[in-house]
Amino acid sequence: MSISKIKLEILIADDDAEDRMLITDALRESKYKDQISQVENGEELIHFLNGKSNRRPDLILLDLNMPKKDGREALKEIKSDKRLKNIPVVVLTTSGSDDDIEKTYSLGVNSYITKPAGFHDMVDIMNTVCHYWFKISELPQNG
Repeated sequence: MSISKIKLEILIADDDAEDRMLITDALRESKYKDQISQVENGEELIHFLNGKSNRRPDLILLDLNMPKKDGREALKEIKSDKRLKNIPVVVLTTSGSDDDIEKTYSLGVNSYITKPAGFHDMVDIMNTVCHYWFKISELPQNG
């Protein structure tokens, strides 16, 4: 199925409003035109995914260090839920800790990216992420 014929949704889970805006702006700059949703913490993320609307994002961009329920806890829930486990999750965080990288991969993350310092670097990363996940990779049909 051609990417141009399907509506895609990226869900950004990040507690920092400036980071959410930076990621959203970078996605728009990288020519991503479909739906972008945002949540501020892991509890909101799980609530969004279990909502009554049956909306499932095609990709989750997940920060690790969030209040209420951090990204590691949310990732563990997502990857242990048979309805949600096939949603690709890309950790996008400031932590470059080897422990965080190892832990999130053991929990089933699909990719781990350390947030860049500048906007243009973020645009480059979002270009690469969208190209890989929506043009190169075959994703399961959301149900």
